[in-house]
Amino acid sequence: MIIKTKLIKVIPYNPDWPRMFEEQAALIKQVLGNHCLEVHHIGSTSIVGLNARRDIDILCIVDQLSSSLALQNSGYTFKGEINIPLRYYFSKNTVLLKVNLHVVENDHGFIALNLCFRDYLRAHEDECLAYAKLKEQILQDPASYEKANLQFTGYHLRKDQFIKNILEKSGFDSFCVNFCMHDNEWENYHRIREEQIFKPIGVVYDRSHPSITAGNNYHFVLYKGRNIVSVAHVELLNDTEAALRSLATDETYKRQGCATYMLKFLEKWAGYQGRNIIKMHAGLRAEHFYRKFGYVNMVFDDPCICAVGDYVDLGKRL
Repeated sequence: MIIKTKLIKVIPYNPDWPRMFEEQAALIKQVLGNHCLEVHHIGSTSIVGLNARRDIDILCIVDQLSSSLALQNSGYTFKGEINIPLRYYFSKNTVLLKVNLHVVENDHGFIALNLCFRDYLRAHEDECLAYAKLKEQILQDPASYEKANLQFTGYHLRKDQFIKNILEKSGFDSFCVNFCMHDNEWENYHRIREEQIFKPIGVVYDRSHPSITAGNNYHFVLYKGRNIVSVAHVELLNDTEAALRSLATDETYKRQGCATYMLKFLEKWAGYQGRNIIKMHAGLRAEHFYRKFGYVNMVFDDPCICAVGDYVDLGKRL
């Protein structure tokens, strides 16, 4: 489905943007008090001389995500996680000010990703100019104002490769988890699941399985730097339980802590969704891995069995 969006307008750098950030940062710190650990100006408006949309992007690091909901009483609208799990997104939009506020806890990969990108462009004028030129070129194409997947315009998607190149040049190599959203993420999601779960047991993988789009089913990709290294599928079963339907790591990145990071992240995410039990049909090859992290035998009377091959029912109280 292709959806037309309103005109995306990029304007010359405004020297008032740092002041506008500081005013909002002071407000955020006042509202959140000790829950607020750090506040950073990120995005294009944080880079002197770079043309940008007028949006002031702010990164706020808190001790606990739920504490940030107090900002709803200070002109901010809570929009949920959008495309990044465990990242709360808020917006403020007035005649004079538009703010995109990103709130995460201290261990989230979103922090290093954004600060590395910002700091690299601040230090490399040639790359900053190249980014400005790229924006201008993209916006000359009417297709840049279209949304092909209900989340991202062509403008955002066509900047993706440049951003990843900058992250690589900056030395960014941290973990960061996204919900599976755009074409490249879906392609890698399906490829890794097929190669690591289905082919080894001789089962044909269905990229159009109903679980891909079913309600309460969430699909995750784990980046290490610019590369997708692990993928996972979680279903929220009811008000208290979640199911880890699959977790797989690309062959190249096995035994590098990827699956461990993803599992701990998913447990934390499920907890924030109000679930206190996570269950699974664990393949026998992976049973030892899950038991190492506290999973035990647990009855999983699953009316819609999505497991393939031989497995054991495991679970964990979060």
